[in-house]
Amino acid sequence: MASTHITTRPSLLQYVALAVGAVFLLVGILGFIPGITSNTEHLGMAGHHSGSMLLGIFQVSVLHNVVHLLFGVFGLTLWRSAAKAKTFLVVGGIIYLVLGFYGVFIDQSSAANFVPVNTADNILHFALGVGMAGLGLALGKNPTPARRTA
Repeated sequence: MASTHITTRPSLLQYVALAVGAVFLLVGILGFIPGITSNTEHLGMAGHHSGSMLLGIFQVSVLHNVVHLLFGVFGLTLWRSAAKAKTFLVVGGIIYLVLGFYGVFIDQSSAANFVPVNTADNILHFALGVGMAGLGLALGKNPTPARRTA
């Protein structure tokens, strides 16, 4: 009598959440590395006075890098459940859309720019927001994992 095992594999939604989390973690780490981030000697805790630029394009601070690290940890933690992966992508996407709008409407040379953000950050935050929320919603419609019988 042959036994049959049903095993489940993570869904595409879960793999996307894992990949997004890994990228956020990497970006958070890279934000502290001289050479990849310019002017790390001017890396501020927070605020628009931070003179550090990730890849010479995106203004970063310790707070900005820590936010990336936290998003990475959330993604790497929540990907194991389809429901949690969807929540990570959709809620994370909404947070990044809000951050994008925030960056557009504040005076970037004021204390309101505490993250800090610049125009390149705003564009990226909008793209991340649309991408994350869109993938979470599209792939989360039927997050049932693939089944394999052995």
